[in-house]
Parts: sequence; structure tokens; C-alpha cells
Amino acid sequence: MKIKKILCLLAISVSVGVFAQDKVSMESLLKEMVNRDAMTRFPDNNFRLQQASSYNRASKNPKDTVGWFTNNDFNKGEKSINFIRIEENKGEKEWVMMEDSGPGAIVRVWSPWLDQLKPGSDIIIRIYLDGNPKPVLEGNMISLFDGTGLFPYPFAHPSLRSGVSFFPIPYAKSCKITALKQPYFFQYTYRKYNKGTAVKTFTMEDFNKAKPLIEKIGKELSNPQNTKEGKKVAVKEVVKSNKETSINLPSGEGAVRSLVLKLGDYKNPAVTRSVVLKMEFDGQQTVWTPIGDFFGTGIGLNPVQGWYQTVDADGTMSCRWVMPYKKSGKITVVNLGKEAVDLQLEAIVGDYKWDAQTLYFNAAWRGQYPVPTRPFSDWNYVSLKGRGVYVGDALTIMNPVARWWGEGDEKIWVDGEDFPSIFGTGTEDYYAYSWGGRSTEFYEHPFHAQPRSYVYNKLNPKKTNEKNTSGYSTETRTRALDGMPFERSLVLDMEVWSGTKCDMGYGVGMYWYGDAKTTSNRTPDPKGVLVIPPLPEGFPNDLKTNDKK
Repeated sequence: MKIKKILCLLAISVSVGVFAQDKVSMESLLKEMVNRDAMTRFPDNNFRLQQASSYNRASKNPKDTVGWFTNNDFNKGEKSINFIRIEENKGEKEWVMMEDSGPGAIVRVWSPWLDQLKPGSDIIIRIYLDGNPKPVLEGNMISLFDGTGLFPYPFAHPSLRSGVSFFPIPYAKSCKITALKQPYFFQYTYRKYNKGTAVKTFTMEDFNKAKPLIEKIGKELSNPQNTKEGKKVAVKEVVKSNKETSINLPSGEGAVRSLVLKLGDYKNPAVTRSVVLKMEFDGQQTVWTPIGDFFGTGIGLNPVQGWYQTVDADGTMSCRWVMPYKKSGKITVVNLGKEAVDLQLEAIVGDYKWDAQTLYFNAAWRGQYPVPTRPFSDWNYVSLKGRGVYVGDALTIMNPVARWWGEGDEKIWVDGEDFPSIFGTGTEDYYAYSWGGRSTEFYEHPFHAQPRSYVYNKLNPKKTNEKNTSGYSTETRTRALDGMPFERSLVLDMEVWSGTKCDMGYGVGMYWYGDAKTTSNRTPDPKGVLVIPPLPEGFPNDLKTNDKK
């Protein structure tokens, strides 16, 4: 009997040790937001990222080539099917935009500015948690999430004609978001945790208590620093055409904690596409990406600062992705261009404790020209098989016409699901802005940016505010709390949807963490990086160094 009792107690203690987890809370999520090591591990609570959006419900099946590309992703009239339902609440109508049962957390909100939705308008939304009939949050659909309301910058941000928020709003049992007037476009992205995950529901009392922490995390997000502690490995040399140079990382368990690269000359903007970064960890190549797409500058030198990547005006490019390895690592720079390049490369390698949840950092690239806009189609960024977490991308497009190019919806399929768990409302919305580009509009945020957007009007170039989006544009989005875990597969497609028939150019760098056996459909493309999509005859040279505007 004593032996049975001992075994029983031992089993209980092991069970508690294995399954007990810290409770998810607003505070824990805020800390996780700036914990770059957390991105290197598959999450213990194994959540899935979901999104409630105003995508057109006529999009039901890719085989329906008409309905799948129907693009009226807004609500108009009570018969619209771009929301869940209309409820009556004490004589008031409420349009239900998002509804989830079980433990979760809202981790991203996007809403575009319309005349009737600008801050100060009377379109009010309500957020109900855990079935409470009283909303925990109520306010203007835009100003609540654009940095001028409850949630401060940089958690919330005005972007370009949009309100965007990454402030975490956790809930233990359920969440419902409604509007008191019929909303137009919207996206509410949330974590759906495994059943039984312990979550502490957001309250205003906890929010007020957490203000010192909120201020601290906000300052950290706004002022990211490269790691200086660790072993430095570096190389400085001239890399000739079609040659490469490498540095070996310190052997044994460790992680690259910062990577800094600088070329001597950026006069030829195509150099950021023809110089490629290649990395191997534990004998396996996981990174092959042009430096412009890896660091988020696109084609040319376009200064921008984000949480994971920074491009300075002097050409210094930094990244702060944590890249762990067990035994060995190697970083190589390949010059596929016609001219030699002066290279400076430095990596800081710090301590890291590898465990069963640890994943390798991956980055890949895809480029294509031409990409026809008719018939409508989905352009695949990447398809992944295995276990991992998708953490970001940088898209550079060439638009040869004045008409807007960015209405295509992202469609993200996880673990072989029948319908995308993420179905968006437009490429611009995915990258956190709205209503197309006007002039050379620059914006940046810790988790998204538009480092370059060139507009040219052949008839009247002086009309800088005209809605004309021809030329080159680069958009970036990196993820923290809205990283996308997958256990078996992930497919990210972006709908090609322009206002007119034309041939566009697409190039995208993608970043994810994955097991050693996780595979992608992207392979090195040395010839593809040398294809720079040309602008039509009569356009000015758009491939010149671009400064912040």
C-alpha cells in the first residue's frame, strides 16, 4: 500500500510539473511582446491565431473563381453578410463583428478611417468579455485603437488612414465585439488558446495598475537596441562578383542575438536584391534571402526602424531575430551582382538553452515578374510543412499603372484546415494601413512599416496628393503576439487584385521558426534576384536611394 501511495503521489507531482502553466494575463502578454527568445520556442499553450474580419462572405471555395475573388469587404445595408449578426440590446441594435468562446486574447485590431469613422465620430464599439452584459471597453471605433485613446503609442498607432492596435486584451471564457452602427471594414485578430488554458481576463483595474509596466514596455518597443553582450564574430572585405564570404559562429550551444551588415555603396539600388544573405545552423541551410528583403528595406536604401529590424540612413542594416543552434552556425554573404561590394558584417552570439520546444530561424524569398492581374489569382508567399511559428514578411511590388493595386486579401491556411483561419480585407490592411498610397508616404511602427511608396502621375507630376500608386512600394509586417503557430502546415497566399489589367512585379521575404524537419516550397533563386521588374517607358527612374518623407 505504501508503494502504491508513493507512486500515486509521484504521478500527481509529475503531472503538475508537466501541465502546470503560468496564467496568461495582460501583464504576461506585455512582457512576452518584447521577449525575443519567446519567438524561438513553440508555445507551451499551443494557441492558434484566428481573425474576425469583414471579408466578403461570397468567398467560400477556391474552386468558385467568381465568389472566391469577390472583393466588397465592407458592410453596406442590413442584408450585408460581412458581419456575424445583429442583436437587440435594451432597445439598441448591435452589429456583432467578432465572437469567440473559450480562453483567448485579442492581439491586433485594424480599422480604416472613413469620414464617419474618424476620431470623434459617433460609431461606437463595445467589447464584452466572459459573458458579462457590461462591456469592459466602449469607445470610438478608430480613436480607441489609434494611440489617441486608452491604449498609448506604440501599442496603438494611427498608421496611414487607419487605427491599429497590438495591445493585448485577454479573456478566460469568451469575447464578443459589437458596433452600435453598421461598421465598414474591420479586422480583429486573436489568440485561441487550448481548452483549459488558464487566462486572467482583462479589467480596467488591472490596466490602471499596469501603467508603469505599459510605459516601460512602450519605451523598449520604441527604442530597440542591438545586443552587445556575447561573442563577436565579424568580417570586413571586398566581395567580388559571383563570389561569397563566410564567418563561422562559435561552436556549441548558442544563438545569434544581433546581426549587422553594411555595404560601402548603395548608388545602384539593385544591390540590395543582388547581395544575398545565407545562413546554416547545425549543418542545415535555413536562410537564403536578398539583404533588402531580409532587413525590410526592399530595393534600394530605405531607412526604417522596427522592433526586429533597423535600416539606418548610412546603410547600416541590423536585425535582432534570435537564431539559436545546438552545435554550429555559419553566415555567408553572396554577391550575385556584376560589381564588387565592400562588405562589413558583424554577429553577436550569446548564451542560449536549447530545449524540446526550440525552433530554428528561417528566411526565404520569392520573386516573380510578370504577375498578371487578370484573371484574379492568389500568389503564394510560402507553403510550410512541419511544426513552427510564422513571424513576418516584407513585400516589394512594382505597379506599372496609376490604379490602386492593394485590394487583394491574405488567405492563411493552418494545419490543413478547410477554410483559411485568417481571411483578410486587402493587402494594405494586412500591412496596417488603408485607402492606397498618396505621394511618397512613409510610415513606421515597431511591427509594420512602409519604407517606400513612390507615386508618379505622367500627366501632372506636381499633383502629389493624387491617389496614384504607380512605381515601387515596400511594405513590412513582423509579428510578436500575433505570431502564427502551426503543427503540421501553413500556407500563406496573397490575392493579386488590381484595379485594372496589367503586369506587376512581386518580391517577398518571409521569416519563420521551424523544427529541423520543417520544410518550405521556397528554394534559392540566384537568377530570380537579378530580375528587377522594369517600369513602363516614360516613367522616371524610381530605383534611386529613398529618404524618409
